[in-house]
Amino acid sequence: MNALVESVGPSPRVPEPICLACGARGATLWASAQDVEYHTSAESFAFYRCGACSALFIDPVPVDRLSEIYPASYYSYAEPRKSLVHAVKSFLDRRFFRSILARVPGSALRALDVGGGAGWELSTIRDTDPRFTETLVVDLDPNAAELAAANGHGYFCGRIEDFETDQRFDLVLLLNVIEHVRDPVRVLEKVRSLLSPNGVALLKTPNYDALDARLFRNQSWAGYHCPRHWVLFTKESFTRAAERAGLEVRTAAYTQGAPFWAASTLAWLARRRLVRVSRERPVVYHPLFGPLAALFAAFDFARRPFAKTSQMFFVLGR
Repeated sequence: MNALVESVGPSPRVPEPICLACGARGATLWASAQDVEYHTSAESFAFYRCGACSALFIDPVPVDRLSEIYPASYYSYAEPRKSLVHAVKSFLDRRFFRSILARVPGSALRALDVGGGAGWELSTIRDTDPRFTETLVVDLDPNAAELAAANGHGYFCGRIEDFETDQRFDLVLLLNVIEHVRDPVRVLEKVRSLLSPNGVALLKTPNYDALDARLFRNQSWAGYHCPRHWVLFTKESFTRAAERAGLEVRTAAYTQGAPFWAASTLAWLARRRLVRVSRERPVVYHPLFGPLAALFAAFDFARRPFAKTSQMFFVLGR
């Protein structure tokens, strides 16, 4: 018996998860989730909550599986579909951008979109405010370069951390990007270095302290965007991350999280075989996704004045 014990030895120690937002140890398991949107994998992924900064993070980080977890059908690779929902979104985006751009002084401005694909948002910015005469996209997708050029934007194919330029930007967009990176503070530090003295960064990211996040916490909430979202914040935890990067949070606001509601609901229905979703037809292309998104957008807009919704906007400055 003793010989058997000696031959087996002690169990190997499992490394303690390290928070992607602050580098601390001491996290607790928050949830296990699967890819219920694109079905790129059948496995479960663990999300932990940091005891030091309260951010959520995935562990292990699937950094070597990008080509697998970002399929060719991924929504950000495609041109936005024309629909009533898209038209309403475009109208609201223009109105929102107008309120942000009014704070940026100058007559000939530069804008940078991190993770902007073909530059659809930059086109909206340029149409909204003609002062933006130079626009540039930084993105990992080589297939977006030609489309970005056709839309009149410069393009750098690579990570923002590797982007080098002498130019400084009056507006930097990070719309649903920071949650996809392994080192969010380093990315924010890079953004700070690219801002002009009076420039601002506009950032959008999920909020896991929201009603839909709680309801679907253990049912692969779509805000996990599993396994593509690697770090998730609350308003307070993101503010701490931005401050560590040397950025000032000028304003912070909640906005509707209709896509998370819609995708979570469709995944819930699919588990009960009431609708069909698959790798060939992801949740975001299901015919019910648009109507559900419109319904939940109205729901979130109605309760936004008094409730925390599952998307957040931040305006950041140096």
